[in-house]
Amino acid sequence: MNDRIRLRKQMRTRRRDLSRAQRDAAALAVVETLANERAFINARHIALYLPNDGELDLRPLLHHALAVGKRCYLPVLSIPFHNHLWFLPYRAGDALLANRFGIPEPGLDKMRGARKPWALDLILTPLVAFDAAGNRLGMGGGFYDRTLSYLRRRRWWRKPRLLGSAYAFQEVDALPHEPWDVPLDGVVTDQGLKGIDRRGA
Repeated sequence: MNDRIRLRKQMRTRRRDLSRAQRDAAALAVVETLANERAFINARHIALYLPNDGELDLRPLLHHALAVGKRCYLPVLSIPFHNHLWFLPYRAGDALLANRFGIPEPGLDKMRGARKPWALDLILTPLVAFDAAGNRLGMGGGFYDRTLSYLRRRRWWRKPRLLGSAYAFQEVDALPHEPWDVPLDGVVTDQGLKGIDRRGA
């Protein structure tokens, strides 16, 4: 078992072992943090995700974003998209369908409102582990890296702002960086926002 597989297993087990009270407290802490952050306040179009496998729950943040007039989008993974994510609009009460991983997502009837990643102001991504340099370890499918691969041709960009979301314990000292990895601008956790200055790298 290589280090990435071992780390994924450890972190996934640790987050699944959290109590409901711990999960709820972490979710509310993220709302309190981001509600006062410029990246969130100034964003009009925000992509979030629905939790799976013990991931940090962004549903309270999604409800808050909708309540303050943000346009919100959820990632959709579908065969026609060739293993890339599309971001389809979501409003409170919209029907959701389970994808092949069992994760709820908007139906393809929402395609008219689809938004390309470069037309989003803020994207919140799930992750299994992260480090202080902005490296992100995902579940291994590579969907976010493929979707955001165009950003690798840029040293820095104004939007979308890429924020990982995780429990604070998911931070590690260092992650191996692969050529196809797209770095994060920061990570929001239950203990606050950790910013990363890629331009100084």
